[in-house]
Amino acid sequence: MDRERIDEALELLWLLDEEGRPELERFRLSSDDPDFEELQEALKREGFISLEGANVSLSERGRTLARGLTRRHRLAERLFTDVFDLKSDQVESDACKMEHILSEELTDSVCTFLGHPPSCPHGKPIPKGECCKKYKVEVTPVVMRLSTFEVGARGRIVFIVPSEAARLNRLGSIGIAAGSILKLIQKTPSYVIQVDETTVALDPDIAKEIFVKRVA
Repeated sequence: MDRERIDEALELLWLLDEEGRPELERFRLSSDDPDFEELQEALKREGFISLEGANVSLSERGRTLARGLTRRHRLAERLFTDVFDLKSDQVESDACKMEHILSEELTDSVCTFLGHPPSCPHGKPIPKGECCKKYKVEVTPVVMRLSTFEVGARGRIVFIVPSEAARLNRLGSIGIAAGSILKLIQKTPSYVIQVDETTVALDPDIAKEIFVKRVA
């Protein structure tokens, strides 16, 4: 069977598991494979899935492969969106191609380059790699946390990953949102940034949740 058909199925199963929807029927309805029955048999034969009543789950082998595919796809989305500013329809198409060809080493390099982003542009979590655990930055990341940004530098907010959902709305109400341009004024005793004509003080915990890309 075409390898890409298997890969797409594994990635879909990972997504359904994230959503807490492991039903076989849900898998069937969400798949756009031209022959689902053949696909299901191939997944079982290769030992990628197991069936338990009405549910389907990834085996350890299947989960390892699905995790890698998902990680590569979502990192590619970040790369194309944050660095190359591609349109959303092109991002999805190119990310689907990249997930099949990136090596593990190159994937870790992209992740490090982007500053180990926790989520894709759609807010879905990016599975962590060894580079994230070690967090050794061997190249200057394009996207970084505000907490590691240089005082005096200007940057565009790429995304915010708040620990509290309500925090995103509060930040947005004072102009701190994706796309906003800020200047970091100071880091201690609190983080002080300037957005347009407004100067705002932020707690260190909030600064860690704001990811920025340097601008001239």
